[in-house]
Amino acid sequence: MKRPWNRDSLSVFSLLTYSKNGDLNMNVCTYVSILNMHPKTYAISIEYSSLTYKNIIQNSSDIVLQRLSKKNINLVKHIGKKTGFIFNKKKFLKENDLLIKWKNHYVLRDTSYLIELEYLKKCFKLKDHCLFFFKINSYKNQKNELLTLTDLIDKKIIL
Repeated sequence: MKRPWNRDSLSVFSLLTYSKNGDLNMNVCTYVSILNMHPKTYAISIEYSSLTYKNIIQNSSDIVLQRLSKKNINLVKHIGKKTGFIFNKKKFLKENDLLIKWKNHYVLRDTSYLIELEYLKKCFKLKDHCLFFFKINSYKNQKNELLTLTDLIDKKIIL
């Protein structure tokens, strides 16, 4: 039997961040929750050892939350299971024509929706993750084929 925290069919997201030099990175995250409606605020838990964490600490602007769709399922192995410290995710995504331009950002093709975030606060330090608050600046709805944690488990991509 699965552990309780793996039984819920959580949403699967990718957080787009940039280094202080402007290098793009993306991760995969499921510890994402809407907290407040006025102003619209998200809480996202980020692993300390990730390039995403480093990018947010060093350059807290230009952050996009991407809700992955079922068409993005094969990207999880590349943007979620490989570290941006070693694997050049931008190069991989560009070479495979998986990026499109939205506003000033290169985002994943075929996502369900995009949310441009504004960093508000690093608010809670846990043992292996840190909880951040972000305000929603803008969004764009796209596809309706939402990727879930259950999809990743069923395809044996995780667990």
